[in-house]
Formats: sequence, C-alpha cells, structure tokens
Amino acid sequence: MSKKDKLLERLTGMPKDFTFDELQSLLEHLGFETSNKGRASGSRVKFKKDNIPIILHKPHPGNELKEYQLKEIIKILKENGFYD
Repeated sequence: MSKKDKLLERLTGMPKDFTFDELQSLLEHLGFETSNKGRASGSRVKFKKDNIPIILHKPHPGNELKEYQLKEIIKILKENGFYD
C-alpha cells in the first residue's frame, strides 16, 4: 500500500489527530498544488488541481484539522473521483 493510499484511508477514517502536514502530503500526492497569497493571506491556504479548489485555514495553535474540515475535504475528493 502506497503512502497516498495509507493517508487517504486514514483521512476517510475521520481521525481526531489528522494533521495539516498529512493533508498537504496527501493532496500533493494527488496532484494538487499549494498556494497562499503571501503575507496578506494569513493562515488561509488554497490547494488547487485543474478547477478543483480546496480552501482552508491552517489549524493553530495545534496542527490537527477539525472534524468539519475533514468532512468537507472528503466530500470534495469523493465528488471529484479521487476515491470511491
């Protein structure tokens, strides 16, 4: 099982400790590019592939993503055929 598959399986399991770094790694493996608009963007980060944007705020002070963020990311990935 590849790292991408392991991260995707972990994400869909909705763990309470899924980190922003893990998400960034997964999305890069799926072909997304990371973009933030310099200093003015604050903690907002945009991942984009073709016409599929995923926009979220980096978690702070910790590194774990919130449940609503995981649900939204899973929904976007599922709707766009990245997994079944």
